Amino acid sequence: MLLSLSAIAAVVSLAAIPPTRAADHQITVGGPGILQFNPSSITAAPGDTVIFNFQQKNHTATQSTFANPCQQAPGGFDSGFVPVPDTNTQGPFPQAQFVVEDQNPVWVYCRQANHCQLGMVFAINPGEKFAAFQAAAMGNSTASNTTSSSAVSSPAATATSPSSASASASSSAVPTSTDHKVIVGGPGVLTYQPANITAQPGDTITFEFHQKNHTITQSSFAAPCQKLIDTSSSGQAGFNSGYMPVADNATTFPTWTIQTAPIWAYCAQTGHCGQGMVFSANAVESGANTFEAFQARAKQINGTDANSTSGSTSNGAVAAVGLPRDAGIALALGSLILGMLL
Repeated sequence: MLLSLSAIAAVVSLAAIPPTRAADHQITVGGPGILQFNPSSITAAPGDTVIFNFQQKNHTATQSTFANPCQQAPGGFDSGFVPVPDTNTQGPFPQAQFVVEDQNPVWVYCRQANHCQLGMVFAINPGEKFAAFQAAAMGNSTASNTTSSSAVSSPAATATSPSSASASASSSAVPTSTDHKVIVGGPGVLTYQPANITAQPGDTITFEFHQKNHTITQSSFAAPCQKLIDTSSSGQAGFNSGYMPVADNATTFPTWTIQTAPIWAYCAQTGHCGQGMVFSANAVESGANTFEAFQARAKQINGTDANSTSGSTSNGAVAAVGLPRDAGIALALGSLILGMLL
């Protein structure tokens, strides 16, 4: 069939139109002293890719909901914790990507410590609701705690205050507290996740022991891989979970609560501390005593006083250490034998 000149021109014109290309949206996560996603919201089309560029310190991009800004949405995406040292100022920076499926809003937060409560949230296609989403995050008393697993942790206690006009002037709200969850080890993993957290007075830290056999043992900045009692001139003893052997097929894992203050700790299993398996709470973000400096020192001295023991033969262990708000470092340790170690 012969085409007219006008038809041929139309075909050529259509062929010259390039196909619509999905857009890439670059989002900066964190940075030196920065607790925000930048930009904090975008408008994107189905098929677009949102690229999260993680900068200093240790953040996540975790999907939540408008109703619960600081809790991971069931089945929602989660980048996991992405630590970036202060020394990495030029990049390249680690990335996580999310492909937009439709025009519906997508709500995101950082689940490190109290970052969400400080307004570190992000949204895709929020319409006019982003300000309300961020405000809810900053006033949300049921925000989730720090955790490196995909499960949503139990909400913190809800603050209450007298609502009656006749309430005593001395009445005050019950302070909220957050339980920060830290995963210890795992199959082929020699880390605490997250390895450094920021916590408030009265908060608790729950250490969940995964495979193989690890400890959480208090040390000091000066001697990262030695038990505190070995390095303290006062003879003051630090906390120590003892070895927690966990079998490969374990389905039940551990907990641990400590007073929030600057805390340095390590895994006493042979060689683990020297490979950087250390933890801190409320380490400073700049200066000499940062988490990165603490970890670097542990690696530099290649671990000390890290003797391996077989521990008890258990399938999963629960180490519960409770320190009251105003207590010193008094420690109570309970361990539960849940099965036989494979």
